[in-house]
Amino acid sequence: MNSQSVKELLQKFTIFKDLTNDEMLPIVELAKSRRYRKGTHIFMQGDPLTNVYFIDEGAVKIYKTDFHGKEQIVNVLKPGQMFPHQGFFRQDNCPAHAEVAEDAILIYIPISSFENFLYNNPGISVKLFKVLGDLIVDLQKRLEEQILHNTYEQIIMLLLRLLDNHGTELNSNSYKLDTNFTNQELANMIGSSRETVSRTISQLKKKNLITVNAKGDFIVNKDGLEEELF
Repeated sequence: MNSQSVKELLQKFTIFKDLTNDEMLPIVELAKSRRYRKGTHIFMQGDPLTNVYFIDEGAVKIYKTDFHGKEQIVNVLKPGQMFPHQGFFRQDNCPAHAEVAEDAILIYIPISSFENFLYNNPGISVKLFKVLGDLIVDLQKRLEEQILHNTYEQIIMLLLRLLDNHGTELNSNSYKLDTNFTNQELANMIGSSRETVSRTISQLKKKNLITVNAKGDFIVNKDGLEEELF
């Protein structure tokens, strides 16, 4: 990718939204690009954090494993998303595995180089830290979902969240979930079981809140799901 394409891509990300074109130029110079094949691990849980990645094409699955090898999906990221969010601002190991779910082109910035840049540009550092507040709010919201809502409600909130990141509006009350997730993957995202998710999906289908098209895509009544939470 040329410098202009990299700049246009990076400026789509929330973390850089308040930076001017001049402020972006040295960041673009730090960035590199690479193509990854499906099934490739970009990093493993516990590896040292060395880069922060920005998705141009494809999809990346972020997941954790416990001592028994059980997988819990944290997120499935699409173009226009970055990972790991805390990478630029925390000295730590990778908090989860990152596996390419669909052939991908990623832009990445070495953390050490970015830190040196921030030391020399404190004004830009302040702008970036302000943006992190939005990410913290999202994490707090997910924690509240785990504490305050039963599994049925958590699955509905998960579907609504997935529609925001992976959905296409068909009309004013109908959305198509563009990415096909198995019931096990949905269960892994909230720490539930495949059977519980399957039972809940069946309930939502009976209420005509979810239908499945000929390609197997979920067609979701978004307003109807939201009403289930009240």
